[in-house]
Amino acid sequence: MSIRPWVIVEPPDGRGLRRVTIEGETVGSAWSPAELRRILGRHGYPEDMDLDDPASICWRGGDSRTWPDRAWRRRSITALMTAGLLMSMVFNAVIGWPDASGALTFAQRITGVLFVLSGVVLGVSAIAALDYWGRRQFRASGAIVLLGATIVLATDALLLLLWFEEREYTRYLLVFLPALPWSIWALCILVRQKSWKGIPRPKRFAVGVVATALLTAVSLAYSTMYQPAAAPMHFTLKAEFGKAWEDRNVAFVHVPLTLHMKNTGGIPVYVINDIYTVRGRGAAYSYGEEDLTTEWRNSVRKRGARDGEAELYVDQLTYTTISSGRFYDSGNSLDVGQEYVMKRVFQLPKGARYDTVSVALQISYMRKDRGRIDVDEFRSPHLSWNERERQHCPPAVCGEFLVYRGKVRHNNNLINVTRKPRYVTAVWAPEGRFISSISSFPFNFAGVGDYREERREMERYGAAGARADAEISVAELLRSAGV
Repeated sequence: MSIRPWVIVEPPDGRGLRRVTIEGETVGSAWSPAELRRILGRHGYPEDMDLDDPASICWRGGDSRTWPDRAWRRRSITALMTAGLLMSMVFNAVIGWPDASGALTFAQRITGVLFVLSGVVLGVSAIAALDYWGRRQFRASGAIVLLGATIVLATDALLLLLWFEEREYTRYLLVFLPALPWSIWALCILVRQKSWKGIPRPKRFAVGVVATALLTAVSLAYSTMYQPAAAPMHFTLKAEFGKAWEDRNVAFVHVPLTLHMKNTGGIPVYVINDIYTVRGRGAAYSYGEEDLTTEWRNSVRKRGARDGEAELYVDQLTYTTISSGRFYDSGNSLDVGQEYVMKRVFQLPKGARYDTVSVALQISYMRKDRGRIDVDEFRSPHLSWNERERQHCPPAVCGEFLVYRGKVRHNNNLINVTRKPRYVTAVWAPEGRFISSISSFPFNFAGVGDYREERREMERYGAAGARADAEISVAELLRSAGV
């Protein structure tokens, strides 16, 4: 008969886990005598077996009372590590999914996909953490947890860097701010335990981590800086008067007006606000007794105006709004190469005391590769004279106009989670009030607000404007109508 014991309990490792072998074959590992009894019970040993019987069990590196495992510490680390990785998994998915599923540009979609994939890696890391602080049945579990903690540190450092640019409170701050010290704590533990030792080629693993980080950094830089700046913006706006015709039933002349807009640039846009205004100009004519500068100075003094229009034989200019309207509904988009044409007819009295008629077509827009407007909210106008509206202002004080307001989100969701919500506002009135703004503060009629922020946000979202003008003499219109 062999004198070799049937059961051998190996010395505890650094975590207090003792490997159990039966006849040279590893059958499990135990943290405590209770776990050892369960392992032996699965292999036919009695539950009340004497663990101190040297004929049955050989103890190496201690006896049946040598169990250095601190279960509370190990379980606490496992719980904190797993919870942090799972929370970061959800957070990265929340950041990446809007860009991965709905970003306009390919680079922004790639950035979103990278964040979603990093969330998948963090989920795998959470599972690996249970194994690494458990039985360690997979050799690479420690390296996977190390990769997950590195991703969390890199993501949170980037978010904190973006947050410092504005230092605004956002509910996401309650997630990524605590996650940063958590990632440092996790990395300290994993480095101290040399968790990468379980993988066959640790150098290749490190190179892969660095390459992934560099790819992510390049993609973020391209999507947030180079690509939005490189794509050009061009608009073609035209306003043309057609041939007028006389209405024999009334003393008016009907004047056709054609307005045309085309996106000739490389990026789709949202049209935030638009207006066309037809004005008639009246003037008192002189015979040029004075020079041009004197003529202009007198005109400015009499009208109280501050403009750059000067004519030698024309004085005392007055302008009357004849027609005004919307050209393109607020919040509608205009894709690359798309054009829009509108034809209108306005009426001009045959005896009108105007010498010329002019039209001004204005639009303000925002690049779709920089942001996305909540169109359903933005398209609903608010009446300034309605007392139940938040934008209410007495007509005697503010006049009467429409206010369009809606939330706008940046196409790079990293910016959305580090800043307060932004709102796009458009104000329109028939007499020519035409205001477009993007800011975090609510619209008000007192003119109170951080206009530096407003200008910065307009640039950040690529908001700009375009204008087209046309002018025709009333004499030419009447002649074309046969009057």
